[in-house]
This record gives sequence, structure tokens and C-alpha cells, in this order.
Amino acid sequence: MRRILIVDDDPQVRQAIGDWLTRHGFWVSTADRGFGGLAALDSATFDLMIVDVLMPNLRGFESVRIFHRRAPEIPLIAISGHAFSDADPSGSDFLKLASRLGATRCLRKPFKPATLLDIIDDCLSEAEPHRRHVEGLGRVANALSDGQVVPELVDKIPGRHVAGQNERSSLTAGR
Repeated sequence: MRRILIVDDDPQVRQAIGDWLTRHGFWVSTADRGFGGLAALDSATFDLMIVDVLMPNLRGFESVRIFHRRAPEIPLIAISGHAFSDADPSGSDFLKLASRLGATRCLRKPFKPATLLDIIDDCLSEAEPHRRHVEGLGRVANALSDGQVVPELVDKIPGRHVAGQNERSSLTAGR
């Protein structure tokens, strides 16, 4: 089950998004404002973050920058009703700035739940190869730290070859 962190200062927004995503099979954790989100990020692992751009205490796009710096491998969807409003002529500049600061995608409130699901699906699909690679490296590192030889894991790393028993013997005999 994919884990999503929702960080927003509006409890109704957190509840609505959280309920919707839970009904669609996600494990959801919500946090009030930026500092609550940072605490949640420190205490659990997530596959995706949804972060409101404008919240008290973390002003403007500071939240996007801090969350991305803390967990650059986790896709981040920046959401806001104000920053991306059609009435704001600099709206497209806000989108560009959020992307430059680390947002994978930006979404204007209010949005349709189906639109959010599509964006989440896109973000998770794009992040999947990286996630699998990191998990594989973690398994190899754990096995090596336990002193195990795991040719079946090493063989799965592209460009790697595990020496057979005869090859290993000749390598150690030459020392």
C-alpha cells in the first residue's frame, strides 16, 4: 500500500483529500502545517507528499524547498488555491518557481479528485524505477553487511558479474 503524506493548514482540506485517497487504497498520514509535516517525514517513510504552498510559519514556497531538500527522492505535489489563481497574472511564474524548488507537479485548488488521482499515479509511476533500484541496493547492502554472498542479488545489478566458485578460488589464490 502506497503511503502519502498530506501537509496543509486547513483541516477540511486534509480530511477531504485523506478520505478520498484512503478510499482509493492509499495509506494516508496528515500533518497540520509545515513543522508538523517535517516531524511526520522524520518519523515515517512516504511514497509521495502533497504539500500546500502557502501555510503559516513556512511562508511562500519555503515549504516546497524544505520538504524537497529533506526527501528529494519522494515526489511532491504542491497545491494552493491562492498562488495559482487565474486572477493572479503571475500564476504561471508560481508554477515554474514551485517546480524549480522541487515540486514534481503543481495543482490549483479547488481540483477534481480524479485529477489528483491521475497526478498521483503519474508521480508514483515516474518514481517507481528509482524506488526499485534503491530497494535492490538496500537488499545487497544488508546482505553484504551480514557477511553473506548473494550472487542472485548481485546478478540483478546491470553490468555486474559474480565470479563462479572456480573464478573466486583463482582470485584468492593469486593474493
